[in-house]
Amino acid sequence: MPLADAPRPLLPLWGAVLASAVGGAVLDLAYPDVGWWPLAFVGVGFALVSLIGRSVGGALLVGLIFGASFYLIHIVWITRYLGVIPWYALAGIETLFMGLGSILLTLAYRWVPRVLTGRWARLIVLPILVAGVWTARELFMGSWPYTGFPWGRIGMSQSESPLAHLASWVGVAGLTFLMVAFTAAVIEWIRLAAWRDVRTAIPAAVIGVLLVVTPAFPTTPSGELRVAAIQGNGPSGYFDEREPNAVLAAQLQATVPVVGQEVDLVVWPEGGIDSDPLRNAGTAAILDDVADTVGAPLLVNAATTRGDDTFNTSMLWVSGEGAVQLHDKTHPVPMGEYVPDRWFFESIAPDLIGLIQREYTPGTNPAYVDVDGIGIGLAICFDVIYDDVIWDSADRGAQAYVFQTNNADFRDTDENLQQLAFARMRAIETGRSVVNLSTVGTSQVIAPDGSTVDGLPADEPGALVTTVELRTGLTPVVIVGPWVQAVIGWGSLAALVGFGAIVAARGRRTAKTPAPQRAGVEG
Repeated sequence: MPLADAPRPLLPLWGAVLASAVGGAVLDLAYPDVGWWPLAFVGVGFALVSLIGRSVGGALLVGLIFGASFYLIHIVWITRYLGVIPWYALAGIETLFMGLGSILLTLAYRWVPRVLTGRWARLIVLPILVAGVWTARELFMGSWPYTGFPWGRIGMSQSESPLAHLASWVGVAGLTFLMVAFTAAVIEWIRLAAWRDVRTAIPAAVIGVLLVVTPAFPTTPSGELRVAAIQGNGPSGYFDEREPNAVLAAQLQATVPVVGQEVDLVVWPEGGIDSDPLRNAGTAAILDDVADTVGAPLLVNAATTRGDDTFNTSMLWVSGEGAVQLHDKTHPVPMGEYVPDRWFFESIAPDLIGLIQREYTPGTNPAYVDVDGIGIGLAICFDVIYDDVIWDSADRGAQAYVFQTNNADFRDTDENLQQLAFARMRAIETGRSVVNLSTVGTSQVIAPDGSTVDGLPADEPGALVTTVELRTGLTPVVIVGPWVQAVIGWGSLAALVGFGAIVAARGRRTAKTPAPQRAGVEG
């Protein structure tokens, strides 16, 4: 095949559809609870091979199949309480974006060989552009519509792999980029079949070595904090039957073993209080008593109302002083904690939307509290999946993180393990310890290198009393992460447009050039 020509499909359309369906299912196996992280490369490989040489319509089809195969499996936990409609809706919108983004990937495979005809362009430029377009699609899906859903990012599949340390340098987006670039480079090396020229393996080998040998960026130990994390295992699910203050009672009971131990901070999970302690004097008095009895401030969470707005709020509670610092959840969950464009969605599924009565307002205060001079970064439940929340608190001086969540609506599913993977990756990414605390599990204390320090069994009440290592110093991704994302995302799209413009210009020139006249033959 001349390199200047558009590539022919590697697979017939039926084979590409089958490969994309297998690829999506294989990719899911890279995430918890299976967690076979090398399969992320296999899943991406199936997706790319199925797109090479496709028409626009064919790329859309195989991209949709790949997206549906992955997301319908990956987020099946949504059906645990909410049924199939939210599952189909969320998986459907993510599948659509996967399909549309697949068209751009196919165009990259079509245009780069037409503009750059050398084999090194195939081995270097093409994998970089393909990886950039893939990552740009991830970044778009993680920010739109509304606040997006950055859940199934390729880089997040590596939270327990030796590749995770790269996140401290380039973040999850950068890790996705390098993983896809490596996979695409290997595919191009195989396609060229230039086995006798060892140099042709260099691009893929360089990326592979970078993935494997890059160590975590070092941060500096700065002391310790004795933390008691309380998993009450109360009836905190949306549809759980419970009496008033039943969740609070469960948290109180699980806190009893902490009394008499020396701790610097007591942490309760998201939704660990049934009523608003900023308005309910009885609840406030109970928190005062707990803080006084254990001899440490409390980091608690409840729904609070201030003025006309309702917030999902974490509070640093000091006995006799009340809530001395507040953080309101930055990104309330669309269709879970508020309903955007309610009039539209109620016209489609009024009974389901009617279940969501409370409308949380996005918070604007920092995800950060100061505990006696020690900075603690926060993330409430799904806020752990948003890079800006994590990076901002590290930049403000967080020396450790506390992630409070309520997984009760997803008991016995992969959701809590997938969310735990995010927490683990955030520890590695920032070089900070993480206390990941759930109402019902999975609750763990995670070291800055991603290893598990301590944990509690799921669906059991208990208290983790752990010495948490503090760290200072900013990892590169905290400083340059937004720039890395901008360069990869916007840069790759700009490059793709540039290649397309060159191809179009050459096509116009070819169309305007008259065909040469064939010379006559004298007889």
